[in-house]
Amino acid sequence: MKIRTMIRHVREGFKNITRNGWMTFAAVGSVVVTLLILGVFLTLALNLQAFTKDVEAQVQMDVIVQQGTSRSDIDSLEERLKSLSGVKSVQFVSKEDGIQILKEKLKDNADLLTGLELENPLPDKFVVKAADPRDTLQFAEQIRTFPFVDKVKDGKDVVEKLYNVIDVIRWVGGGLVIGLVFTAIFLISNTIKITIFARRREIEIMKLVGANNWFIRWPFFVEGLLMGALGALIPISLIALGYSYAVDAFKNTLIMVLPLEGLIMQVGGFLLLIGAIIGTFGSAFSVRKFLKV
Repeated sequence: MKIRTMIRHVREGFKNITRNGWMTFAAVGSVVVTLLILGVFLTLALNLQAFTKDVEAQVQMDVIVQQGTSRSDIDSLEERLKSLSGVKSVQFVSKEDGIQILKEKLKDNADLLTGLELENPLPDKFVVKAADPRDTLQFAEQIRTFPFVDKVKDGKDVVEKLYNVIDVIRWVGGGLVIGLVFTAIFLISNTIKITIFARRREIEIMKLVGANNWFIRWPFFVEGLLMGALGALIPISLIALGYSYAVDAFKNTLIMVLPLEGLIMQVGGFLLLIGAIIGTFGSAFSVRKFLKV
């Protein structure tokens, strides 16, 4: 295709946007509403996904060392734990460190532990994390067979319930996002079809005076692309504005939310891509049926 012809198609696409004001407004409005709903839900889904990953990262096991184990045997056990394939980290916590950690947790009530340093009842232990948190229970079973290990606290019941909840959240969230994407495709493409249908006479006249199919299609491609992109930019701006307020509101709370810049890049890029693709292909499929004159 010649550059001059392409420029003509782009120019006609822009003209069609302004020439058919109310139909363009209806199509863009449909894209805005649909993608806004999708974008809000996607924002929630991404934050929920980040929360579940953060919870998974905190899954660990406490390997309690038998009382009276010598320092050399503790070092030997530490080396064996670190040699396990798939173990992310192994941290030794002595009974003295355990008392200090307990005092920090109690804060104002730390004086309740006065005197415990003399007859420390806490055991030495290792805090072990698996590279894949879902392997925690499997590692716990293996570590229980090691010498000098008194017991392993893996929180089996809590961990199993946690992963059941996480799996449900991910499947339900993923299913809803996919459902909303297809709903957006259906609503936006049908709105664009109505827009094209209202101009079927224009297409038929162009066909009758000798214009080939691609000459007719290209301005509609450009128009659909512009409507989809414009319809995506508005919800992206609204989501960015609303999310910036949410980030400020949760800044000094225990609720962690994803940074604005990274999230908007993901959500905005996805919405812009969806809007542009649906707009372009919606126009292409809608024009096709009117080219048979």
